[in-house]
Amino acid sequence: MLDMFFNPQSVAVIGASRDPTKLGYGVLHNIIRYGYEGRVYPINPKADEVLGLPAYASVLDVPDPIDLAVIVVPAGFVAAVLEECGQKGVKGAVIITAGFREIGREGKQRENELLEIAHRYGMRLIGPNVLGVIDTISHLNASFAAGMPRQGTIAFMSQSGALCTSILDMALAEGVGFSHFVSLGNKADTNEIDFLEAWRDDPHSRVIVAYLEGIVNGARFMEVARQVNLQKPIVAIKSGTTSAGSRAVSSHTGTLAGSEQAYDVAFNQVGLIRARSVEDLFDYAVAFARQPLLRNDRIAVITNAGGPGIMAADAIERAGLQLASLEPETQRLLKEKLPAAASAANPIDVLGDALADRYELALHAALNDPNTGGVIVILTPQVMTQIEETARVVGEATQQHDKPVMACFMGQATVRPGVDILNEMKVPNYRVPERAVAALAAMSRYRRWREQPPLQIKRFDVDNGKVREVFDRVRQEGRVSIGDAEAREIMQAYGLPMPQSVLAATAEEAVAAAEQIGYPVVMKIASPDILHKTDIGGVKLNLTTPGDVRDAFDLLVFRATRYMPDAEIWGCLVQQQVRGGKEVILGMSRDPQFGPLLLFGLGGIYVEALKDVTFRVAPIDEREAREMIGEIRAYSLLRGVRGEPPADMEAIVDTLLRMSQLVTDFPEIAEMDINPLIVFEQGKGVLSIDMRLVLG
Repeated sequence: MLDMFFNPQSVAVIGASRDPTKLGYGVLHNIIRYGYEGRVYPINPKADEVLGLPAYASVLDVPDPIDLAVIVVPAGFVAAVLEECGQKGVKGAVIITAGFREIGREGKQRENELLEIAHRYGMRLIGPNVLGVIDTISHLNASFAAGMPRQGTIAFMSQSGALCTSILDMALAEGVGFSHFVSLGNKADTNEIDFLEAWRDDPHSRVIVAYLEGIVNGARFMEVARQVNLQKPIVAIKSGTTSAGSRAVSSHTGTLAGSEQAYDVAFNQVGLIRARSVEDLFDYAVAFARQPLLRNDRIAVITNAGGPGIMAADAIERAGLQLASLEPETQRLLKEKLPAAASAANPIDVLGDALADRYELALHAALNDPNTGGVIVILTPQVMTQIEETARVVGEATQQHDKPVMACFMGQATVRPGVDILNEMKVPNYRVPERAVAALAAMSRYRRWREQPPLQIKRFDVDNGKVREVFDRVRQEGRVSIGDAEAREIMQAYGLPMPQSVLAATAEEAVAAAEQIGYPVVMKIASPDILHKTDIGGVKLNLTTPGDVRDAFDLLVFRATRYMPDAEIWGCLVQQQVRGGKEVILGMSRDPQFGPLLLFGLGGIYVEALKDVTFRVAPIDEREAREMIGEIRAYSLLRGVRGEPPADMEAIVDTLLRMSQLVTDFPEIAEMDINPLIVFEQGKGVLSIDMRLVLG
């Protein structure tokens, strides 16, 4: 789909220069230097030849077809040369030049012009403001990077050109190879979604790695990432999330869910492995690229030093993995072959004087054990240690078994020759045990995600028309907040259970409603402008007589008009008082990137203080709804403690799924809370006591 960038038959460098200090020289030099075998055309109206190749004044003067143009001219000239590329029939252009959207309004207008030209001619763009592209399969280095990575199986994209150069330098030092390497820049045309789709079926790439500063279309990204992750893992680092959640919100969900939370949730739902640092990004990518997937979470550790072995064991437990329990036959073999002072249990301590043959014995024994999912081999450099020989033993063993092996040759100068051998033999090496364990834990998360059944979104028979009617009425009145009576209409339309309620415009109407419902009752101020009623004392409980109801009506209206004099007051909602049950909250805030972000947690007035909540991006299915319930710290209270009956989990799941459908069906819903949702014991259902809803 994007072959014009990775396997072009011909490349034109527009702005090619004979001056070694210019980018146009560096890009052309890289294309020639690293063995690209296609046709190369320098474009420079002031030169007859550049770097030994005939130069042309324009792409229109080139007699042959051009697949890819790399543009390195000042920003003011880019549109004109791109227009010529379109006329020439160029399929794709990499715009290295900066000076577009990143500099402000004028630059944004220039960038829009480039996009219009590209669309008009059916041309695809990378950039502007990029480092370039590198493809080790076609030996194309159309960038100004200092160096060419080895050929490997990591497909990498980055919004930061500077980070690209740093990653390349690290990769060269560690012998890590890439298949494709793309700088995304401003993403005027192609973006992260395009490259995920392009690399999904790429036979040269085992893992896709990304550095992202923003996502163009969160919902589409999730859809594509979910499909890609079924075939190969995606590892990403996302920066720039800590301040994005500071937008003004009035719902509990919006208050509790910042952009950081949304990215975490979205990435987890689609199986994407999120790295927290560049070091993690590198560690995970190398593990996925070089080793088979972890089949189970039981890890064997082989070490020639007790301390690092204990460090690995601690890290394994903290990461949610397990130390493998070796079979009796495995332990018997190790006891027979290893010195008496060695440990045949796990961690397997081969002692400080271990030579390569002792490592070889222990490694094959651990890999052959059916209880073992993966192995960490720790080596500390001691007087007797055969560093290079042991590295070869580890490399050969990994080629004979279909289980991941992570090396941890601790140190730097002394172990360097062994690390070089490990790199040549495609064995990941980590300087400390914790990093090796973290890589295995990333593999474990990916495996568990792939083992999940596919999403099965349930659709309920609901009254969409009624909800549309309510929203249209609210819009016509110039409001965005939904009042209590309107909230009841919406909940009724979507089958959300509610207690008996009546809207009363006067104190006498309130008394009549209370008589109809039956005492005791609850009263709440009814106003589309007052979202948090308890904040102004707008709720009264345990009203048992007509006098209580009259007094409460007058008091609630007085408080509302005093504290919010501009609020529209409809009266009071008289509601059946619900006894018993446990309080939970269901909520939604619409994230700018990913859309409806659902919340579930412990409810009532303490939700923001305790923050015992969990999130998912809607729509969700039954499995994800159950996961949300099980993730909160108060889950044991819902299951029932000290003889209490369990809460009605099925009713909570049903309510979560109905809310998921509601906020998906109506993207104009910006924020929504049901708080509290009273959950009764198993089989007795739930009741939605209070709902707040704000339109965007």
